[in-house]
Amino acid sequence: MLLRIITGIVGIAAAAFVIQTGGEVFAGFTLLLMFLAWFEYARAFAERGMGIALFTGFIALGLMWYAAWQRPEFLALACPLIIMVMLLESVLLRGGTSILDALASGAGLIYIGFPFACLLLLRNLMPETVFTTEIGTFTFGNAFVWIMFIGTWASDTFAYFTGTAIGRHKLCPSISPNKTIEGFMGSLLGTTAVVAGLGYFLNLPLEEMAVLGLLIAILATLGDLVESVAKRYVGIKDSGNIIPGHGGVWDRFDSVLFTAPLVYYFVQFVNLMGK
Repeated sequence: MLLRIITGIVGIAAAAFVIQTGGEVFAGFTLLLMFLAWFEYARAFAERGMGIALFTGFIALGLMWYAAWQRPEFLALACPLIIMVMLLESVLLRGGTSILDALASGAGLIYIGFPFACLLLLRNLMPETVFTTEIGTFTFGNAFVWIMFIGTWASDTFAYFTGTAIGRHKLCPSISPNKTIEGFMGSLLGTTAVVAGLGYFLNLPLEEMAVLGLLIAILATLGDLVESVAKRYVGIKDSGNIIPGHGGVWDRFDSVLFTAPLVYYFVQFVNLMGK
């Protein structure tokens, strides 16, 4: 437990530095996380004897990252192109790549690559809009990256403590035996309150921010369950051990893979600054 706490503190400090610095530092760190999560995904499915396109995947992720970093208008083109290339591998490399391998590779690349691309897009969003607060100045994208991470962490924290205290009814016992309905309800209420509170702190509309908090709690839980399904399928407990006491990058960012696209598209379609 002590190792887990120490690693968590160091991780939060490192995340704060990267998020606040932005620019090339944030972009480079995003690419590193994409690569590490993809490596863990490919290694996990190799446990089932599947031939995931590891090195082709690194190239595909680099393409998605470059599109998000330099040419966002091409990201929508990069995603279907990656799927097509993965499927073509089953034709061109029939001896070594099955159609199931190709499908698992393509799905994994979108599952991992697109959310991290959205995270990069979110951090660079509306740099001309600035929030001035008692603790510092934040650009729009900077603030909403924090909102996404804090909301995701709040969801996990409220679910854990509420479930530990009063959890009685299993949420998805065949997938994640420790999750309870009571913990999920605690996550919904707690995350909604936390994100609404952040909205109040930044002078953003409370109703819309409360809705965002509710959606973050739902998507964070689903993201965690999706990884649990995958790990049960391949027969592993943790995706890796690169983060002492916390497992792998995929383990730590399983919920973010769902909440990052949510927050990015939410702020695109909901007018938060016009109220």
